[in-house]
Amino acid sequence: MINVALIAHDKKKLDLVMFVKEWKHVFEKCNLYATSSTGALIEEKVGLKITKFASGPYGGDLQIGALITSGNMDFVIFLRDPLTAQPHEPDVSALMRVCDVHNIPLATNLATAEGLVLEIEKKIPLIEGE
Repeated sequence: MINVALIAHDKKKLDLVMFVKEWKHVFEKCNLYATSSTGALIEEKVGLKITKFASGPYGGDLQIGALITSGNMDFVIFLRDPLTAQPHEPDVSALMRVCDVHNIPLATNLATAEGLVLEIEKKIPLIEGE
């Protein structure tokens, strides 16, 4: 299965929930990972099973980064709030850097997230046929 991380800053969580709901037919065929509050919201509002880590400020971004470095993450959708200072900005930067180092597709806004989901959707039939 395809492994996808779903992360959102506080002001972007509702956007991510609505996005996942719109693309539920794709996400339900993936292993989903998220930071704690984002994952709980998606489970509650969309009904998908999520493996949850700590919240971002408490190391959740770094936990997802560890999955990337160990080769266990395929895509990351991280809806960032560019207009609000984040207390854990170094962790956010580290996560984006590790995506770049390991060539993991990363979406930081809804437009690029849609592009990633379209790519995931194309890969699902190939994986299901294995």
